[in-house]
Parts: sequence; C-alpha cells; structure tokens
Amino acid sequence: MSETDRLSAADLDAEGATALPTKEVISLLDLNADVDLGLDLAAPVDLAVAANLNVAAPIEAAASANVLSIGSEATGVAQQQVLIDQGISGDAIADAPQTASVDQAAPAPADAPAPADGAVQTGDLSSGNLLNVDLDIAADADVAAPIAGAVAANGNIAAPIDASVSANIGSVDSTATSVASQTAIIHQDLDGVTAQATAAQDAAVTQ
Repeated sequence: MSETDRLSAADLDAEGATALPTKEVISLLDLNADVDLGLDLAAPVDLAVAANLNVAAPIEAAASANVLSIGSEATGVAQQQVLIDQGISGDAIADAPQTASVDQAAPAPADAPAPADGAVQTGDLSSGNLLNVDLDIAADADVAAPIAGAVAANGNIAAPIDASVSANIGSVDSTATSVASQTAIIHQDLDGVTAQATAAQDAAVTQ
C-alpha cells in the first residue's frame, strides 16, 4: 500500500477492536498474599543481684563571672568540711533458682499441598491484569517466656553538696560575692542487717 492509498469504508468495517477496562482497574500484576507466620520462641530468664554499698560523694563547687562588666569584681567561695563514717555489717543474698522445661516440638509437617489450579494465572488487559498471583501461607507460633528475678541490697549513700555562684552582667564598678560554707558530719551504719530476695520458679510449658 502506497502513501496515497486510503482505507475504504469496507476495510474499516472489517477491522476489529477490544475495549480496554477503565484506567482504575488496569494493572500488570494482581498479587493476593495471605501469610500466617508461625514461630517457636522460648526465653527462660533467671536473674539474681546482691550488693553491699558504701557511697560517699562530697561535692564542692564555686563559680564567678564578669560578663560585659567594667571595673567589676566577682568572687565565689565554697568551703566544705565533711566527716563521713559509713559502716556495713550484713549479708545481701539474692537467690533465683529456676527450673524450666519447655517443649515446643511440633510434629513433622505434612508435605506441602500442590498449588491449586489457578493460583498463578496469566491474564490480559481486557481482564485488567497481566498476571494473577494468589498465595496462602499458614504457620503456627509457640511462645514461652518464664522469668525469675531477685534483687537484694544493703547500702550507705552520702552526697553533701556545697556550691556558690556569683556574677556581674552588664555592670560597671560592681562587686558580686557569694560564699557557701558547709560543715557536714554524717554517720551511717548498718549492722547485723540481712537483705535476702528469693525468686523460685518451676515452669513446665508444653505447646
């Protein structure tokens, strides 16, 4: 057919066409996945903590500053005298025995069934999809978490804090003085003290 040839009315009537679905239903892949995942989890945890503590933290701090000040003085003084006597005579016992028997053995799975007819199908644009995929996956979950914990503590804690702050900000010929004097006498004593924590657990889980 040359460039000057034209189709006649009969030629046009002989042509065929297939209407496409609307734009909203056209896709190259139709994927329908149904996944049911199964896990076997067991987490028996046994915890025991025992402590005897003597903590002393005397803190002394002094800060002074001149900011945008002319001919000014800033003085910070922190005096601290601390006498700390801490004594511990005791037992901290933490006992967390745990006996856990977890049986999550599942029977051997049967052979996976063959995919049903039509699970994977090809299509065409007239049906809206070029490929139809339908997945159905099923599994079971067994979860067990027996936990036993015990905490025991004997403690002496002392934290005397002495602080002073002085500042001159945007001032002329000024004096800022801060004085913090602290005298602390601390006596802490734990004698014949027993802190005992026991967590006994016997768990038998069969799933």
